[in-house]
Amino acid sequence: MKPAAALAAVALVGGLILAAVLLRPGVSAPAATDLSTVPASKRAGFPAPPRGAVVFSRELGGDALALGVVAQHRQVLLQASVVGPQGEGVPGLSVDFTVQSAAKKATACGAGCYRATLSTTGRPSSVDVDVSGGPAMHWRVALPVTWPPRDASALLSRAGHVWRSLRSLSFSETLASDTRHRVASTWRLQAPDRLSYQVKSGWAGIVVGDRRWDRSPKGGRWVPSAQSRLTQPIPFWISVVDAHVLGTAIMRGRSVWLVSFFDPGTPAWFNVALDRQTLRTLDLRMVTTAHFMHDVYSSFNTTPAVLPPG
Repeated sequence: MKPAAALAAVALVGGLILAAVLLRPGVSAPAATDLSTVPASKRAGFPAPPRGAVVFSRELGGDALALGVVAQHRQVLLQASVVGPQGEGVPGLSVDFTVQSAAKKATACGAGCYRATLSTTGRPSSVDVDVSGGPAMHWRVALPVTWPPRDASALLSRAGHVWRSLRSLSFSETLASDTRHRVASTWRLQAPDRLSYQVKSGWAGIVVGDRRWDRSPKGGRWVPSAQSRLTQPIPFWISVVDAHVLGTAIMRGRSVWLVSFFDPGTPAWFNVALDRQTLRTLDLRMVTTAHFMHDVYSSFNTTPAVLPPG
């Protein structure tokens, strides 16, 4: 399969990453518990963030780059995690950190893991990360104004409850595997077990209970097949650690909490915007193995019904 075609077949459904297996006609999805049985910290070669870190993430070409910052007494522990397209840490890189004009070269702490501790005076405002020896990047990461930031575990727990109480929602998604391969799609989710999607100029699918229908990019008839039931709507993350409030903002006229966290079940790094009044998730960004995703959510409880093709 060509890279662009492989990317078009990738989607996130029901809180776990389902690669082409879910979107391929006639193949049912794995159970949602499959990925959560082995924490990322226990998987060989995956550079999970240090405990208690405030986490940030982004693309680095086809790799995932994340920064973990742990506030300590008059210093910060910094860890850069670099994960390649096969889901393993990328070794052999050179990583330099700069905080308050003090710079230090990181030392390796495992494959794709690079750490350093720098002294600080007062509240650090940003961290500069310089990566070389592979895809090169200079990345300035602004730190929260409140330092150390507020724990967001309770907010995420409540947001998860809100997800599960929704009758329906819609979202638009942009999904990339690297800087060249990117697709857009639209989705509708409806309780208790229905969804539909349309990849721009690509595949379309409908799932209703234990049945699904798929249509190729060329159009034509819908092809029916069996489908394992998918509980919907549920959060797009499996588990939450290192959740912190990065700040507040106004998004589409709504006041939101900006929250980052690490999901060891997937594993992946997340940034979400939570409506401060309703705790609905309005915006979500996820970074993980060859999977860089941005979702924008809308039509809460007003999404048109998902029905079998007529």
